[in-house]
Amino acid sequence: MSRLLNEIAIVTGGGRGIGEAIARMFAREGAAVLIADKDGDSAARVVAEIQATGGKAVATTTDISDPKQVDTMSQAVKDTFGPASILINNAGISVFADPLKLTDDDWKKCMSVDLEGVWYCTRSVLPDMLAQGVGSIVNIASIHSFQIIKGCFPYPVAKHGLIGMTRALAVEYGSQGVRVNAVCPSYIDTKMNTDWFNTTPDPAAARAAAENWHPLKRMGTADEVAYAALYLASKESGFVTGSSLMIDGGRSIVYHD
Repeated sequence: MSRLLNEIAIVTGGGRGIGEAIARMFAREGAAVLIADKDGDSAARVVAEIQATGGKAVATTTDISDPKQVDTMSQAVKDTFGPASILINNAGISVFADPLKLTDDDWKKCMSVDLEGVWYCTRSVLPDMLAQGVGSIVNIASIHSFQIIKGCFPYPVAKHGLIGMTRALAVEYGSQGVRVNAVCPSYIDTKMNTDWFNTTPDPAAARAAAENWHPLKRMGTADEVAYAALYLASKESGFVTGSSLMIDGGRSIVYHD
């Protein structure tokens, strides 16, 4: 497969879950991939497995809330493969609390990764994309970017902001060849969600409830999100920018249960 032949991609949070699925798929499609993850061991594991199948990949240990680490990440991809033509802003963190019980530190923790970190990564690659006159940035947002679930503050605040960033930058840089889009998953069957189900009194019931919230009566897979990111990253979506692609099994169109 060669839908991303000669492309150079950065995937943040690529050491597990959705990010790992995207990194693997992009490598199979011919891209050289830099996998950035706060957990460097996880990133290195994925890179080793990609390389074992003939793919091109390199890992960096990166906390995207730190602009200096982000700049180091961008330099690493240039030193290894060349300037990035694709950026997948996948790294994120879930912070849920009662608004009036939320601490300042938890507010900052959420915003520093889910919103500011995305900007730091975008800012770090934009100059090279603009110099090349082409680039695709895909932000992994969430159904929380549009629908509100009680008890999840401030996560949806950051994810709503991410859609605003996506749209603003799409307009700002579209005429210079850089496209910016978002993918918005709902419940995806990843280890992170399984770990959350396991914190409940009845994990099987919690999983079944999450599945039943969707008209398709199941959760999505990481690969299903990766295919959406692949489309938006590739030239197949050349006339698509500023969009938000819902990967949610129909959940966002349900009025109530």
